[in-house]
Amino acid sequence: MKALALFSGGLDSMLSITTIAKQGIEVEAIHIDTGFGGKNFALLERRANMAGASFRVVDISSKYLQDVLLHPKYGYGKAINPCIDCHGYMFKTALSMCDDLGASFVISGEVLGQRPMSQRAQALNSVAKLSEDLNNIILRPLSAKLLAPTMPELKGWVDREKLFDFSGRGRTRQMELAKVYGYSDYESPAGGCLLTLQAYKNKIQDYLKYKTLDSKNAELLRYGRHLRLPNGAKMIISRNEEEGLKILKLLDNEEIKMSEIRTDLIGAISLLDNDASLEDIKLACSLALAYAKNPTNKDCEFMQNNYFANALSKDDAQKYFIV
Repeated sequence: MKALALFSGGLDSMLSITTIAKQGIEVEAIHIDTGFGGKNFALLERRANMAGASFRVVDISSKYLQDVLLHPKYGYGKAINPCIDCHGYMFKTALSMCDDLGASFVISGEVLGQRPMSQRAQALNSVAKLSEDLNNIILRPLSAKLLAPTMPELKGWVDREKLFDFSGRGRTRQMELAKVYGYSDYESPAGGCLLTLQAYKNKIQDYLKYKTLDSKNAELLRYGRHLRLPNGAKMIISRNEEEGLKILKLLDNEEIKMSEIRTDLIGAISLLDNDASLEDIKLACSLALAYAKNPTNKDCEFMQNNYFANALSKDDAQKYFIV
């Protein structure tokens, strides 16, 4: 017998895996990458293994934008987080993989009432409809005793008496169970989804005013300071060296229609839309110089053309930021 586990890397998903693995069931942890989680896959694999599961990443980032993020049936939370639609889509993805991976059912670490939008009883029913779980094979081990029995329980694949009745936003019982299971490392309960952040919502909404969003440009929204210039050009300025390297790496993708503004000064990495107007190019050069280690008036290079620019102050730059 085998189960697939939706795996976020958090404590609840680890606990659900161990609870099922302890019943002699093989578990494969499926981390569904929407492009907005920002997870360390090596760390996730280690935690999945600690909980008793093998590990696999499933990249749905391209389809996720159109199928879920931009057209959610059940709407958004406070930011641009389509939590009900997202959970339903993840379950649907996992269910579609069961036959190929030899799994009989799917589990998750969801706790009834823990998250106000996606884990209320009514929301779980909505998730079930979206997932198209026609055979009733989605099991939530941590709250199973508070929910109607599922096929794995009714068929005796899983002993319902060894499942739990966790509910609400408190974490005390989870922490106690983690000690029983002997975990030495697990993620804090703080959310890690960019879509729950207001600042990220603002970046997405700004982008959609000008262009159609694709997965690579959505990923680029994760890094740096984002600016919108007077004639509509988009500019990005890195915050640190690590971000700068990630931004430059994304430039290798043909979907990214931006280029680097180069100077001979040490400082932030700056990108600008390839189709920027001359006015926006000159302003962007001044902004790029503002974030050099030693700002000064200099020649800048953009798309093989040179532009002399006067360095702006960082205070002057603030009015162009998307916040």
